[in-house]
Amino acid sequence: MAGTAAHCTPVPGAPAAPVRGVLFDIDDTLVDLHQAMKDAMIAASRPLVPHLGAGEWDAFAAMYMADVDHFYDRYVAGEFTFAEQRGLRARAVMAHFGVSGFDLAAEQWWIEAFEKAQPGYIRAYPDVVPVLDALDAAGFPYGAVSNNVHDYQRAKLDVAGLSRIRVLVGIDTVGAAKPDPRVFAEGCRLLGTVPAQTLYVGDNYLIDAEGSAQAGLQGVWLDRKGGGPPSSAAVEGVRIIGGLAEVQGLAGLMLPRARAGVQL
Repeated sequence: MAGTAAHCTPVPGAPAAPVRGVLFDIDDTLVDLHQAMKDAMIAASRPLVPHLGAGEWDAFAAMYMADVDHFYDRYVAGEFTFAEQRGLRARAVMAHFGVSGFDLAAEQWWIEAFEKAQPGYIRAYPDVVPVLDALDAAGFPYGAVSNNVHDYQRAKLDVAGLSRIRVLVGIDTVGAAKPDPRVFAEGCRLLGTVPAQTLYVGDNYLIDAEGSAQAGLQGVWLDRKGGGPPSSAAVEGVRIIGGLAEVQGLAGLMLPRARAGVQL
């Protein structure tokens, strides 16, 4: 359940530096991309696969997002274009469900239909605006570092109602992707903070939490589902939260109503 994950104390034996700024991942941290992709995928695919029931659509979407062939990671590494990785993932799922006639023309139609549909489903998580309000009230700078290109993520933030997030680092900003330390360092540079006094919050334990911690930031893993860290977790000092409201405590901020004297 969101908000119930246990905390891990940072850097055993040493206090964390005071927080002066916060950087966030975007997809499935600020924006519920999983649900948006599922809804857009169904909208784009239904004309091609009209016979699937609700449970089958769940499996269809889950298979696409699992991306067992790592097409998205290979796009990040420069092997494919963004559209190509999307088409390859769709092709694999269509083949699994026995869809015939999914040729290059159908694939291109599907990619365009998906891209047209997805913005209408993009939503920020309910806990995003309150934490940004608290950071604004405290005068804390914040921004985002994402493993997608800047302009695509800029549009996504704007559609989600998060245009106030002005600092944004994409994989094309410095020609690198998380967990490369350069992207985290660029985020800190744009915030005007030093890494040791910057929280980095993301939903991917290895890339976001451990990657930012290894880059010298205060790594925070957002475990919305409460599943716990992977068995491969190896970096000390990573904190775990179940929801973004907990960022306020990590940054030493009080909830806005508590500052006004109302007990929560």
